[in-house]
Amino acid sequence: MEIKSLKWLLDIHNLIVEIQGFLKSTKIDSFSTYSKNTLVKRAVERDLAIIGEAVNKIKLEDSKLFNSIEHAKSIISLRNHLIHAYDSISDENIWSILVNHLPKLSLEVKEKLGI
Repeated sequence: MEIKSLKWLLDIHNLIVEIQGFLKSTKIDSFSTYSKNTLVKRAVERDLAIIGEAVNKIKLEDSKLFNSIEHAKSIISLRNHLIHAYDSISDENIWSILVNHLPKLSLEVKEKLGI
């Protein structure tokens, strides 16, 4: 694997850890508490957009790695939505991603990094 690809995977891992830290430190454990905390929502959205950008860079530089990331295209689509359609971001969808998909991506990235 290319050094750049490893760096982007590590960035993704660190951003996931950061998001999890935001939720834990603010005691956000339900959609109700998430939807009321604008500061955390914006921080989470920003980190998800950066994750999408990192996956997009992987797509451009390392097709083998890109193809091995299960929902890579969806991650990039989410990034595009967060950046270009900011006025239609659904808190429900972001919460669902945090609960259902981010833990799986975390495991996948850790496996690829060997950590």
